[in-house]
Formats: sequence, structure tokens, C-alpha cells
Amino acid sequence: MAERRRRTTSTGKGATAGGGLETYRSMRDFDRTAEPAGATPAPAAPGAPRRFVVQRHRARRLHYDVRFEVDGVLVSWAVPRGPTLDPDARRMAVHVEDHPLEYEDFEGVIPAGEYGGGDVIVWDRGTWEPHGTDDPAATIAAGELHADMFGERLRGRLVLVRRGEPDANGKEQWILAHKHDEHAVKGWDAEDHPTSVLSGRTNDEVKADPDRLWRSDLPAAEASVDLRAPAVDPPTDDELAALDDLGPNGGTWDVHGRRLKVTNLDKVLFPAREGEEPVTKRELLRYAARVAPVVLPYLRGRALNMHRFPQGAGTAGFWHKELPTHAPDWLPRWDNPEADEDDSRTYLVVDEPAALIWAANFGALEWHAWTSRTDAPRRPTYALVDLDPGPSTAWEDVLLLARLHRDAFEHLGVQAVPKVTGQRGIQIWIPIATGPSFDDTRAWVERVSRTVGAVVPDLVSWKWEVKARGGQARLDYTQNAINKTLVAPYSPRARPGAPVSAPITWDELDEPWLRPDAFTIRTVLDRVAERGDPFRALLGPGQTLPRLG
Repeated sequence: MAERRRRTTSTGKGATAGGGLETYRSMRDFDRTAEPAGATPAPAAPGAPRRFVVQRHRARRLHYDVRFEVDGVLVSWAVPRGPTLDPDARRMAVHVEDHPLEYEDFEGVIPAGEYGGGDVIVWDRGTWEPHGTDDPAATIAAGELHADMFGERLRGRLVLVRRGEPDANGKEQWILAHKHDEHAVKGWDAEDHPTSVLSGRTNDEVKADPDRLWRSDLPAAEASVDLRAPAVDPPTDDELAALDDLGPNGGTWDVHGRRLKVTNLDKVLFPAREGEEPVTKRELLRYAARVAPVVLPYLRGRALNMHRFPQGAGTAGFWHKELPTHAPDWLPRWDNPEADEDDSRTYLVVDEPAALIWAANFGALEWHAWTSRTDAPRRPTYALVDLDPGPSTAWEDVLLLARLHRDAFEHLGVQAVPKVTGQRGIQIWIPIATGPSFDDTRAWVERVSRTVGAVVPDLVSWKWEVKARGGQARLDYTQNAINKTLVAPYSPRARPGAPVSAPITWDELDEPWLRPDAFTIRTVLDRVAERGDPFRALLGPGQTLPRLG
């Protein structure tokens, strides 16, 4: 892998002024990075406007990537202080490798550990025209480019001039300046304009809640994935109305393309919260039908452990893993080839939304999917941190532990997303590339959490037995094991009011309204419609966990 990432640019190589994308591709692992690999360059149609983009990019250091369309690629310079309209200012610019045209609207996060890892926004874009030449590739090769800019922020003429020979690392140093023209503005600084021209958001906001994800395993035309769009269509109004029309004993419900037998629809499954009505089975099934398109990406291809409460959340529940023999034939399932004789062998796999409704009707109030997929059950795709409060742990202490983990992951350059449990705690999910074993992820999470716990030793116990912890919290790394699960995102919890284990953003840890049971099956879908799904940031190709010192 190190060989793939090694920088090989030198004069005439890599930074080729339209010569191709070989160097760009050689510096990236497209099984992990969300960046586009790029199609084979094709020259623009005669007379077509040339595009440019400037991206504000926080990698090891903040810089601005200034990219001009030339001969079917984006010829690029990294400008540490950003371009300017000030004609008296001079900016250092480093000529870097060409990028694919698909990069023009890339706004998101490049995984830690990859070349250029960090967050990116589209700071400016528009069209440009070369001045004084019809062959900008030739003038760039000769060491100079005059560009008339027609952007949202950059207007007027920019000039790029190469300074001498490449440095010891093979990097060409250039100077970027703005001409004295009608668009010049003395004292103009890019850092006074830190937002995206696409979304209006800052780098911090894009990092915390990206809208789109580049999937380099897909064709370029399909690679930009909308993280706010559901995986499948939601149920129709007619389908939901059909549920409402069924009597209290239930009947047949056609929904999500399946015909389901549903029963005891007016049965209370969740006791009421103060000032609210209790939640019936009808309402749970309605929620399952509506949330299935949102939660499906986290359940698909994974065995499901069902926490069943057939008599409702006010009674003792039990774990049900084996798919019953009376289950309909259409239900997706997986036979565990490694199951012992007395173990569960056939598991429900929620590969389609109707399967989740079936589970809810079966009394599964909570949904716990494996963190490995059925095609590689011993290779997790998530590492998990479970902040498990003790009887003496205040909510403010749980928040403190979560913030300390937030700081640790930021320091390590690791992408992770928290969610409230719907009960008392917080969990943190870390997407990883397939490869490490559960032993590996458990050891890695333990080291991080022990480092965090050492900062606040009075809050944390490492004792296994609950009674031995003295009421303190446990940073539970042991959930990183095969067939041990944490509750799935958007799953209800078996408590009064039907609270939901809801994904949140890191910034929301600082919100005074946040509580572990802040969202219920009656409210969480409004939140998703308004703010999107923070967990969609986990659906990329995963990341390699950094080695801990």
C-alpha cells in the first residue's frame, strides 16, 4: 500500500498540464478513499467553456486547491494562503498532480490515512479563459499561465508563474497573483470567505455532516451518492392508510411489495410517558414501514439478533436469534456454517424493508444487527465504543466521556459517529475497511478507551461485574466480538414512550436539549427529514485504523 501512495511527481511527471491521471491514481487507494478515480480524459468540445474550481482543503495543513480544466483534466496547484483579488499580494503555489473532471464538485471527506486525507469544500467555481494563447497546456509547460476568471468569488485575471527548478522533493514552486484590473480589491483575503459556494457550509459543517459520498467502486456517473436519500422508496400514503383501516385483530397488509399478516394491532407495546399516550403495535408497525428505507443500509447483509417482547416493553424480554420454521419463505435469511449443534443457525437478514415489519410484528421491539456481514462473519466493518453508565453516572459525565472520545478520534484522524442509546448511554461507531479481526478491533478500542479513562479515573471502572464497579461507568470494548451486538441505529428501545437509538452529530454533544432518550418513534423521522441521517457518513468504503503509539 505504501508503494501505491508514494509521491512520484517531478517536472514533466505527475503534474503534466493535461497529460493524464496516472500520478493521481497511483497516490490513492480507491478501495478506501471517497474521491473519484476519474474517466479517461477527453478534450472539451470546440467552443465549450473551460471550467475551474477552487477547493478549501483541510488535510495536514489548510490550503486551497486551484484547478483549471485543460485537455480533459483539472490541472492543479495547492495554494497555502488561498487565491486573492489583491493585486499587491503574491501567493506561493505548488504544482500538483492533475485531477479528474469529476472532482469539480467533490465536497466531502477523504479518509484518514489516505493521500490528502481531510475535509473539502467547493470554495469557488466557474469558467475561465486562457489569455494570450490557444494552447494553455503548452504555456503551463513553459512555466506561465494567464487566466481570465469568471467565478462567484474570483473575477478578473490571475497569473501563475513558475519559479526556477523543482525543489528536492520534485515539487514545482509557482507564484500566483492577480492583475491590476477592474476586479482587483486591495486587502482581499480568501479566509474572510470560508464557506462553500455549493452548500453555504463551512469545512467544519461538511466534516460533521457530509451531504454526499464518492464511491470509487462505482462508475463516475453514479459515484456521487446522496447521503440524505433513502435506500428504497418509503411506503405510500395508500399503504399506510391500509394499515389504519385494519381492525384491532389485524389482517393482511400489502406494503413494500409484500403481503404481511399482522396481528393484535391495538395491543399496547410501550407504556406511556408522562403526558403522552401509550404506543400500540399498530404504531410500531407503521414506524417500521417508514423507517425501513432509512435503516436498511445498516441491516442489509447482516444477521439480525431480535430482542423480543411479545407482551410489551413492560414485561421481561428475551433474545431470539433463530428464524422460526413458520416464517414465510420470502424472508431473507442466512445459515451460519460455523454454528455449533446447540447454537442458532438460521438468522433473519433484513435485505428488504418488509422483513423489518415482519420482525416488528413478531414482537422484536429492538433490532441488533451483527457488525460483520454474512459473507465475512469474522471480519467486522465497524469498531464499537459503548459508553455504559453506572448507577452513579450522571448524564453530564456520559457527555464528558463522549467528548473525550471525540477529541481522541480527531487527534487520531479517525472518522466516527456517535448515537444516543435511547436508554442512558452513548455509543460510537467507527467504520473500518474489511480486514481486521474482532480481536484486532477489540484491542484497538480498548487502548483508546483506556487512554480516555485515564483522564477521568474517578468516572470509570474496568471491573467486569456490575456490582464491582461501585456505580461507575464502563467503557465497554468487549462488544467487539462475533455475534455480540449493539442496538442498530433507529431501533426502538423497550422503554416507556418507545425511545429510539438515534444517531447524532459530534456538535450535538454540546446541545443543552440532548438526552439519551430524546427521540422516539413519533419524532425521529421528522428529525431525519429535516437534518438527514448522520450515520450515512459511515457508509463509505471504511478506513484503516491507525497504529497507536
